[in-house]
Amino acid sequence: GLVGTGVWAVVGRPSADKDVWSSSLAGEGSSEPLKVRFSGPAKNWTDAIPIGNGRLGAMVWGGVASETFNLNEDTLWTGTPGNYTNPGAPKVLSEVRKLVDDGKYAEATTAAVNLSGNPSDAYQLLGDINLDFNQSHDAYKEETYQRELDLDTATVKVKYSVGEVEFTREHFASNPDQVIVTKLSASKSGSLSFTVSFSSKLHHHSYANGHNQIIMEGSCPGRRLPPKVYGKGKPKRLPMPKGISNLKGIQFSAVLDLQISNGAGAVYVLDDNKLKVEGSDWAVLILASSSSFDGPFTRPSDSKKDPTSESLSVMNSIRKFSYSELYARHLDDYRKLFHRVSLHFSKSSKSVPKGGSSVSDMRVEGTTDQTVSTAERVKSFQTDEDPNLVELLFQYGRYLLISCSRPGTQPANLQGIWNKDIEPAWDGAPHLNINLQMNYWPALPCNLDECQEPLFDYISSLSVNGVKTAKVNYEARGWVAHQVSDIWAKTSPDRGEAVWALWQMGGAWLCTHLWEHYTFTMDKEFLENKAYSLLEGCASFLLDWLVEGPGGYLETNPSTSPEHMFIAPDGMPASVSNSSTMDMAIIREVFSSVVSAAEVLGKTEENLIKNIRKVQPLLYPTTIAKDGSILEWAQDFKDPEVHHRHVSHLFGLFPGHTITTEETPELCKAADYTLIKRGEDGPGWSTTWKAALWARLGNSEHAYRMVKHLFSLVDPMHESDFEGGLYGNLFAAHPPFQIDANFGFSTAIAEMLVQSTVKDLHLLPALPRDKWANGCVKGLKARGGVTVSICWNEGDLHEVGLWSRNQNIVKRLHYRGTIVMANILSGTVYTFDKQLKCINTFPL
Repeated sequence: GLVGTGVWAVVGRPSADKDVWSSSLAGEGSSEPLKVRFSGPAKNWTDAIPIGNGRLGAMVWGGVASETFNLNEDTLWTGTPGNYTNPGAPKVLSEVRKLVDDGKYAEATTAAVNLSGNPSDAYQLLGDINLDFNQSHDAYKEETYQRELDLDTATVKVKYSVGEVEFTREHFASNPDQVIVTKLSASKSGSLSFTVSFSSKLHHHSYANGHNQIIMEGSCPGRRLPPKVYGKGKPKRLPMPKGISNLKGIQFSAVLDLQISNGAGAVYVLDDNKLKVEGSDWAVLILASSSSFDGPFTRPSDSKKDPTSESLSVMNSIRKFSYSELYARHLDDYRKLFHRVSLHFSKSSKSVPKGGSSVSDMRVEGTTDQTVSTAERVKSFQTDEDPNLVELLFQYGRYLLISCSRPGTQPANLQGIWNKDIEPAWDGAPHLNINLQMNYWPALPCNLDECQEPLFDYISSLSVNGVKTAKVNYEARGWVAHQVSDIWAKTSPDRGEAVWALWQMGGAWLCTHLWEHYTFTMDKEFLENKAYSLLEGCASFLLDWLVEGPGGYLETNPSTSPEHMFIAPDGMPASVSNSSTMDMAIIREVFSSVVSAAEVLGKTEENLIKNIRKVQPLLYPTTIAKDGSILEWAQDFKDPEVHHRHVSHLFGLFPGHTITTEETPELCKAADYTLIKRGEDGPGWSTTWKAALWARLGNSEHAYRMVKHLFSLVDPMHESDFEGGLYGNLFAAHPPFQIDANFGFSTAIAEMLVQSTVKDLHLLPALPRDKWANGCVKGLKARGGVTVSICWNEGDLHEVGLWSRNQNIVKRLHYRGTIVMANILSGTVYTFDKQLKCINTFPL
């Protein structure tokens, strides 16, 4: 571009949002390759590298003499569609309500267990591809070994040498062609020999289909294993409800196709289920897989889908492509998403270390030693605070979302799509009291809105089952979902204690994502055709769920604050009371979204909207406790665990919008103290939620402390000693592995750099100026359909570029107390300087 103006010298539309605008700042781009590196083969699953195309996933271990890829397909779950109603619930509900009204909270907590349902079903796995090389590979030269994931290409590369021969492996998961592809090659002709086979922990069999294909067919259990209960001694299994034990579960198939170099090498079939390659130059392995799952309302026994013929037909459809064509198609598809956003941070050029320098201080910015593993970089972060590693983890979150959630797939579950166990932690099930929502927090600000489509399809399915649950269990209109669900769109409460199972706000929290999608994209068609009826049904349930309490307020009863107990006035532990702060904050958020949506769509005269407007002023308010923190429950109960991991009572601050520094300064002051009181420790998702909360308060110092807090390397062999942190492959830890914090991290970074409402745009609201003194972020999205690129220098805004593709919008720009009105016309790129003066425009 032309210096100082941000003008594009090339004619025609640039390929990606990150390339639309550039500032006059020299050296604004990142020189650091976005690579996750490893110094050897994986020893644990959390050292393996995840790849995925939204639906199919693999974990690449990078073993030398023998290699394993753990495979996943996102529709492989236990179970069949369930009945999510309990006709006995209304009677129990009125008993529990009376106990709460009488102040008998411990008794209400015990009685509320009778409102619990059955456990969710469990996410499963597909199986493994096993490669065995000849024994000479045991003697590989360790110093030649390299294994890395390149985020720029979504490709894994493994390299090592045996004697004079260099062996290379490349792996990628293609979304356009719905396959996982591996290429093995050797630098010396005829040097590649190996055996390949399938295995699985699920019921399966495999067989060779001709000389270059293996097929594995299997099934998921029609009933899950009973959940384990952990107490003293060995874990015990809960009894499961009576029923047919030999129900037909989801069927699956995987087809592995093998091609080798022409003229060099041969392929043999071993034991009818393995392929042996001898003396080839290269080999390409292609995996296709499908299941009989036909939506959450079809029993596997009624499914007409044939997984093997579907997998074979995928394989046939790509025969016309060479390896390099498959790779080019994968790259084109992936980069259209990944390349929308770039981020680069560097420390101040002025900061010279006091009293000499360490090796890490001497390192030139943006030149990480290519041989240092990412795990080593995580380990040293507490001392070197390498801003490039923050950039890598931010982009890794975007990579993972692209890899596990695409239009037409299942929503990202507790582990995205990657799982090695028949009984994964917490069943791998979507948890609706923070975890599923956090998975999708980065979709909008980090410019991946298509990746959110599976969530909206899922909300639609939940609304179908949720209508039945609402009607039978609660005698209410509309639809409801609770704290945990599964592939069958379970909407009834979980089994077990009220402290987690009794929570009617799961569907309501998800509904806030529908309105957020509109505010970011301004897509009126989406609002009208997809979102509004779901919002309407959700609001109808909430109107019926509210009951009149003392003082004329409307309240929720029974009510819990997710997973957190309190001490009742009689000294007994309890979890059930009325109007937890989170309940009321979610209801407030949903009601305001529905009213705003009705205004956009011209539906404000409808009865539902009139009723909501009547009840809005009567909702039990967010209140401040005697100690100055925000109350978590309607009463000032004693908290037995002040450092509890959930920060549910701060929902109104983030991800909600009812606590803001402009409108509710007193509540913000109380939120600040609430976070101090809660402390910094907690699982990964708690850490990243706190970072986003501090960012909303404009507190860059505390937001950065939480960012830094996540950079703790977790040892998977002793993971119970840790809280939060990262594994060697940058997966976030609860522990064990839970993917939500990877997504929460990317969101928190975006919140530190850009915050918005439809009318307002706050630039660098929580930038830690001393840590990331210089930097550029390009292609972030703000509400109102605006794309934002910002560069800053020595902690001060340098220039900002703004544009809107589809609508004209007036924005109030905010930067350190300066407020300027900007009229953004669609199709024009605007450049503003640090005084927020428009210094240039050019057509998009």
